[in-house]
Amino acid sequence: MAQQAARHCSQCGCLLSQYNPDEWCAGCARSRRPAVVNAPRIPERVWQDAEVRGALATWDFGKVSRLIRQRGSLRQDDLAQLTGLSQAFLSMLESGARRLTNIDKIIEFLTGLDTPADLVPLPLPRRATPATEHQPRNLLTDDLDPALPWTASRMVAALNGAVGGGSVDRRKFITASGIALTAYVHHWGVEEAEPLQRAGKGSRISDDLLDKLQGTTDHLRIMDASSGSGTLTDMGDAHLELLKRILKRASYSEATGRKLAAIVADTATQTGWFAFDSGQHDLAQAYLLAALRAAKASGDVRLGAGALSYIAIHGYSTGRPRDAVSAARAARERVKEVTAPSLEAMLLTRQARGHAKLGEQKAALRALGQAAELCARGRSENDPSWLYWINEGEIHGQAGSCHLDLGNPQGAIDSLIRARDALNPSDLRTRALILSRAATAQIRGGDAEAGCATGHEAMDLAERLQSARLTEHVDAMTNELTPISHTPYARELLERAAVVTRMRS
Repeated sequence: MAQQAARHCSQCGCLLSQYNPDEWCAGCARSRRPAVVNAPRIPERVWQDAEVRGALATWDFGKVSRLIRQRGSLRQDDLAQLTGLSQAFLSMLESGARRLTNIDKIIEFLTGLDTPADLVPLPLPRRATPATEHQPRNLLTDDLDPALPWTASRMVAALNGAVGGGSVDRRKFITASGIALTAYVHHWGVEEAEPLQRAGKGSRISDDLLDKLQGTTDHLRIMDASSGSGTLTDMGDAHLELLKRILKRASYSEATGRKLAAIVADTATQTGWFAFDSGQHDLAQAYLLAALRAAKASGDVRLGAGALSYIAIHGYSTGRPRDAVSAARAARERVKEVTAPSLEAMLLTRQARGHAKLGEQKAALRALGQAAELCARGRSENDPSWLYWINEGEIHGQAGSCHLDLGNPQGAIDSLIRARDALNPSDLRTRALILSRAATAQIRGGDAEAGCATGHEAMDLAERLQSARLTEHVDAMTNELTPISHTPYARELLERAAVVTRMRS
């Protein structure tokens, strides 16, 4: 498929994104507008206000609109004039009756307000610059910009940004969050991927080789469930390095290229998960964004949804729950074209966790209810094989975590105990996580002795597993014991947890 030629601003020459239909970039377009008598202006002091900055950081545009008006002595009509959004829409936005979720409208809103770039990383077209020692590569300003055509070469560039030995220093990889992440997810949903094929001198890929490559990924996935991430990030990275070499050097048709891209997407997603579970959060996102590009090249929307599900976990676990909600919603929107109840149920639990972290109780409980209904239908032939672990126990476990975040320890206890009883016995890490959360809920609920007993069950498994995420949950559990650390049952659990922590450090 022929790619659309790159377009540049006729005024300053910067690269225009595909969602910009004009000949001018946003900055030049604003400067081109004729002066308006008594045009509203936002005072500079508004951008220094802590509440305004906080609302921007949490992506609460209704609150942003309201605070800017209050701090800047402006009317909704003034903001409508600046942003191009109607006064009626702004009124509903501020009241919570409407949300601003479309990426084009978000950019229009923020650029109209002339929001300082250091407060919100806008995915606006900018001139591409190479990475240097002092200026790290930015995934939104060079060949990793999601607004540029999703070519095979850019898929490989994304892999280079994550896989060891690539040209990008992974310690300097700039992660995407908020609006920047939304731009990436938006373009994954709407862009057309370049066919992945290579007619070179390299050996042709056989179906047997593809099966063996997929088998390695599947085996790493099983190892992770039974023993924790441990050193699996390095193993997944090595497997991706091999896959990357095959992409670059082998010869393959478009049909084989799609199968190869599917294996790359699955492996990059799993490796991103391994990195996240071992505490390497920034690196995890690099793998997951590469997985999203490979999933697009494969033509399998389910693989993209899988990558987005882990991006959602990354979001609600690193203080960006709105990212979790957005990623899960985008994935759900795309998988509507297939009948995959287990996949949609899993995505709903990720969305629920984001809502719970945000304190949005009704939205969280509604998503959990939908997830339970879908899970009860059972798997369909369209549910991916890599989603074998979704069952009633997983739904109960996620519900328990939501109740814990929402300040309902008894609801958390009920759900987590049901999760423990329904889980696959071989999934040791999930069982340990469930037990540590249940112990936390019991302690918060006032039954510290029962919580310590459950905590010891969690420690029985934690001593055998290698997972930074599990260690974080154990730390959260033991922190609940601080007020009663003098009691014999609390002291015994604290001493045991300290030994495990020393072993992992």
